[in-house]
Amino acid sequence: MSDEAVKLDKLRDTILSRPDVILNDHAIMRALIADDDRARGDNIVDLRGIAMERLENRLGQLEDTHRSVIAAAYDNLAGTNQVHRAVLALLEPEDFEGFLDCLDGEVAAILRIDHIRLVLESATRSGGDTPEPPSDRVLSFVEPGFVERHLSAGRGTAPRRQITLRQPPEDDETLYSGTADPIGSEALMRLDFGPRHLPGLLAFGSADPQQFHPGQATDLLAFFASVFERQMRRWLS
Repeated sequence: MSDEAVKLDKLRDTILSRPDVILNDHAIMRALIADDDRARGDNIVDLRGIAMERLENRLGQLEDTHRSVIAAAYDNLAGTNQVHRAVLALLEPEDFEGFLDCLDGEVAAILRIDHIRLVLESATRSGGDTPEPPSDRVLSFVEPGFVERHLSAGRGTAPRRQITLRQPPEDDETLYSGTADPIGSEALMRLDFGPRHLPGLLAFGSADPQQFHPGQATDLLAFFASVFERQMRRWLS
């Protein structure tokens, strides 16, 4: 018996003992089906081959969907962990200046935000029932009605939602004036400090135009904003 015949016999024995090796290999199965089609001739329609091809396409689609679901779940888990860490950081400061330092430093780093701005409406812009800002890098006071106008971006009345994700208007430099890099996208969080206080706005600005866009879920940002409101009420009381 020639060496080639011996090799073929060994291959045959391997296939007979382990047929799953062939069945689970898509490339080998496609080659076998193609060879079978050639043997049948052009006038024969192999419904089995067509069915297998369709099943293979569906399997590929299911695998792609499976990978997408896993990737989305991982991203959601990572985002949840980020927000939880940022919330825990916000609970640490014992004074308002430390609170702003944490917001501009640790929280911005955890959430990977390029610029954070806290805007408080004030009837006098001098503080009144709000704490005086130790610096203007994060906190600014504005006239009443600014939050609503900024959220509407010149489109009349702003939708009454807590979170707005968008690309900032081209002529809007109010929140991010003085920043070296242009803002590509922003997350705006409407803040409610209770009936005795005017509203506020927390803005996350990013140089990346795709970091915040209207199609994203906002539940994590809504949770962060709710915690932020409660912390702010400590300093406003």
